[in-house]
Amino acid sequence: MTVHRGSILLVDDEEKILKALGRALRGAGHEVVETSNPRQALRLLFERPFDVLVVDNVMPETSGLELIREFMAGAADTRGGARSGAGPGRSDRDTEGRPSTGSGRAEREVEGRGSATAGDDRPQIVMMTAHATVESAIEAMKLGAFDYLQKPFEIDELLVVVGRAIEHQRLRTEYRYLLNERDEQFDHYGIIGRSRAMVDVIRRAERVAETKSTVLITGETGTGKELVARAIHDRSAQRHMPLIKVNCAAIPETLLESELFGHVRGAFTGAMTTKKGKFALADGGTIFLDEIGTMTPALQSKLLRVLQEREFEPLGAERSEKVDVRVIAASNRDLRQMVADNKFQEDLFYRLNVIPIDIPPLRERREDIPPLVEQFVRKHAQRTGRRIERIEDGVLSAMQQYDWPGNVRELENTIERAVVLSQGPVITARAVSVMGASTPQTSGLPSLKLRQNIEWVERETIRRALDSAAGVKKDAAELMGISQRALSYYLAKYRLD
Repeated sequence: MTVHRGSILLVDDEEKILKALGRALRGAGHEVVETSNPRQALRLLFERPFDVLVVDNVMPETSGLELIREFMAGAADTRGGARSGAGPGRSDRDTEGRPSTGSGRAEREVEGRGSATAGDDRPQIVMMTAHATVESAIEAMKLGAFDYLQKPFEIDELLVVVGRAIEHQRLRTEYRYLLNERDEQFDHYGIIGRSRAMVDVIRRAERVAETKSTVLITGETGTGKELVARAIHDRSAQRHMPLIKVNCAAIPETLLESELFGHVRGAFTGAMTTKKGKFALADGGTIFLDEIGTMTPALQSKLLRVLQEREFEPLGAERSEKVDVRVIAASNRDLRQMVADNKFQEDLFYRLNVIPIDIPPLRERREDIPPLVEQFVRKHAQRTGRRIERIEDGVLSAMQQYDWPGNVRELENTIERAVVLSQGPVITARAVSVMGASTPQTSGLPSLKLRQNIEWVERETIRRALDSAAGVKKDAAELMGISQRALSYYLAKYRLD
């Protein structure tokens, strides 16, 4: 059974107990922050995320139950729009100092034990006290406590309860992540190929899956880099842990650091809550950094530190967090050339390029087209409920003559469209509309006017790219080597949208 490390906030007014429990938890590999001051504990809870809060109930300044109640009220207010007065020090009263009605508490009680509210980074709570009563135990559970320990207890008992709480917190975090990911469709183009090049790719992926080495996957857009990353993770010893994917090109550079490393509350304008980054979510598993070549030099330096030291600092945090994660990076750019051009850090390149896997473009492995077509026909016929018996004579050989600039992704989009548009059980050449044979390469220009010819080339390039990408603007922009913002500009300019 895998024992997961976690971050623990330990609160007890008795210094001897505080130090003894802290030593035991650190000895088990956990990161522990100790405090005998409930008010300081409340501030810490709002400043940074913890996996588990272990708190004594009976303390001179305030009780553990009251501390939990205040934290839950502040956390609920922050999630609900940061009402005036939310945060550390807020009591169970309204903003004008009057005692609150029971409705707010009732809503918090409904959330109950281990709730998985999206955006909720609250810790699991373990209450401990020498004055246990049924009433206080029930109240703690209603407020969201995970478990309850009665003093005196054995250290081993604490370690078991904390271990279960950390595992519960990890499952809750993964569940929230899956909720965010469930609407994002993954294109299963499939690692299929008869060619020697693809056989080598598959064999190398299988070998590297047995290790925790960093992997750099290179290849043109649409060749299947993400699928190879998923295959490596699914065959690794960490397959039961999360695979967190980050498209570095799709996230604005001003937000990418926070997305990767997280931030604490108040780290920047609009940071109303503490948020875990993708590296923290991937702890114990794998993080897939797609389009790594778009990363800014400043972020490259921070990523290099993670690879070297296995630690990072969330935005606004004062201390580093350790992380145990396997990094798989991917790029459709020539990173070696970017290093030569001083656009990519040399040290980072060599840290990433421990196990290189290069996926060749489809035009260099045309013998893989028939099995890919067969798979995509079967997949999309089943998905759409169509009965497809065969492909018309000559269509498959025509497909093998086409260069497929969008690679496997373009091929799948073409087959999906052909399955949908076919009027019978046979896919005809007419249904396969995006191919070199059916997209004539016009050699002549519309005029001798330079500006008019440039505009014609721009329109034609955009039209063909959109056609190849089945209308997906992100993919079309990648095919043309421009940003999505630039594509939006040209679509508006030529009224193509």
